[in-house]
Amino acid sequence: MEQDFLLIGIDGGATKVSGWEVIFDKDKEIFNLGKLNGQKSYREIPGYLADFSPVPVAEQIARRDSGDLRITDEEEQQELVYVEACARVIETLAEQSGKEKILVGLGMPGLKTDDLRGISVVANGPRMVNYSQLLEKRLALKNIQFIAPIHHLGSDADYCGIGENYSADGLFREVDNAYYLGGGTGVADALKLNGKLLPFDQTKDWLAKTWEMKSADGRSLERFTSVGGMQALYAEIAAKKISELNERQIYPLQIAGLAAQGEKEAKTMIALAVKNLSLLLFERIVSLYSGSQGSFEFMNPNRPALSSKHPYLQTVFERIIIGQRLGELFESDAGNKELRVPVLEKLAELLQNSPVLDERAKTHYADLNKIIKSSKLREAPALGAGIDAYLTYKG
Repeated sequence: MEQDFLLIGIDGGATKVSGWEVIFDKDKEIFNLGKLNGQKSYREIPGYLADFSPVPVAEQIARRDSGDLRITDEEEQQELVYVEACARVIETLAEQSGKEKILVGLGMPGLKTDDLRGISVVANGPRMVNYSQLLEKRLALKNIQFIAPIHHLGSDADYCGIGENYSADGLFREVDNAYYLGGGTGVADALKLNGKLLPFDQTKDWLAKTWEMKSADGRSLERFTSVGGMQALYAEIAAKKISELNERQIYPLQIAGLAAQGEKEAKTMIALAVKNLSLLLFERIVSLYSGSQGSFEFMNPNRPALSSKHPYLQTVFERIIIGQRLGELFESDAGNKELRVPVLEKLAELLQNSPVLDERAKTHYADLNKIIKSSKLREAPALGAGIDAYLTYKG
């Protein structure tokens, strides 16, 4: 029986909001993306502040900790713009579906308010402490009915894991222990251990998020593992503006092609990505099996050191998933040759020479091609958001 409401998953990114219809197959107990989808750039919305500058994160955190959630006039205006963009996407999907009732899940960056319906701290955008309330009011003006209020805003990283676990094409489905690394504009980490999804917020004592860790040259590992970061790194090396690269449609896929043709700047960027990607995956494998070895320093010097003890010691990953646009890059002809193959070769060398992995672990990881897979779920965050909303609604 077809559900009588429209289930929508929203991925609220840094520059745009994307929305997808999500379908639940009750017979197979799996979720899939439907045909309906839409997106809206924040820049398209009247009132968008192109020169918006966020409040420094340290100040945001201090205000949140003191209970002061007052936002600036500029943040208030930008929040209304972001809400309007999301509302227009939802309106479009609702109109196309012909259904009067909706259920919405939203994935958004940043630290959430106490009621989880707003954002109290965010690095590259406005704080939006009233986001859910404003969105519900805005859609009510169009007589769009929620079958349940927005329960909470989730993280795109967690939603990638949920998508991989509950979708027909999800690579978490058939395994009990797996790690997901998704690279888009930013980077997303997800875990499944002992058959259950384990949010990274619950592993912070023994496993850090990718963006928290610092490479040998002082940059966040996000710079080398997200396609947005790779493009920015190439722009820096090649002394070009990102706007120029965008105009010429030069993204990591094209940069990998330039590397294959021998361009020096492209090869330099790819070499840095290979080095740091392989070190990151090595750190994940070792930390799970043998505990943290303190391989990386942190971007935040005050972050506590990782513990070498945790409940999952001696566990191996059955699967390591490379997702989002990073996964697409891995699967492209140039990306496979210039990035994926060298990463696997370097990782294999690190694993076999590791003094903290025993023969059981080394034997397990001997054939990395069987373990490291690229995800087909390009829209995993939106899919996961819809799934989370449905599961929360059903209780």
